[in-house]
Amino acid sequence: MSETVLIPGGRDVRASLDVADFDSVDDESAAKSDADACVVACPPHPQHRGHRGDERLRAVSDFLTERGIDCLRFDYGDWDEGYGETTDADNAVAWARERYDRVGLFGFSFGGCVALVTAASNPDLRAVAALAPAARLNPDTDAVAALDALADAGTPTRVVYATRDTTADWKPVVERARELGLSVAEIDADHFFVGKSGQVAKAVGRFLSPRLGSAGDP
Repeated sequence: MSETVLIPGGRDVRASLDVADFDSVDDESAAKSDADACVVACPPHPQHRGHRGDERLRAVSDFLTERGIDCLRFDYGDWDEGYGETTDADNAVAWARERYDRVGLFGFSFGGCVALVTAASNPDLRAVAALAPAARLNPDTDAVAALDALADAGTPTRVVYATRDTTADWKPVVERARELGLSVAEIDADHFFVGKSGQVAKAVGRFLSPRLGSAGDP
């Protein structure tokens, strides 16, 4: 079950809150949740039709909500070359932190870079996972540099990449993550993980869920 959320912050940012699978829904017209943990999900490039309904974001959300963790999938506001988009992610994280005890972050492609950079400035996040992340969005939004900050802060971080990805510039991110001893996982797929949504959900969800209070899967 989902509800639409407007994220405060001066930009038109709308989100879908996917509510964990509890039996405490008492109003059929709105989603209610007893969850005390939430993952904020950052979509891929908005100028390439990236949006919060992306199937990879939905697959991860389904995995999490089945394990008692809410997921906030948001759309970016007006295009701002990566600057406004990272602000949108910061504001979505702030919204979640006001309502949940534990918050994590996830992003795909462009959103993977957004997630890493945003997590670097939010050291109290429980975990962050980036799927096929772009290395850089603009001169000031650098996923590789963000990994150093995340390692210094001790934020649990996983980078998942596709072995046949020729779209995103993911190699510098993976190489630095390995140098820092952060978690790295690979999936035999192209950039879009065609037919691999289940593997994506497990690679991301099994990392995030135990760090946000769910036993997850072995």
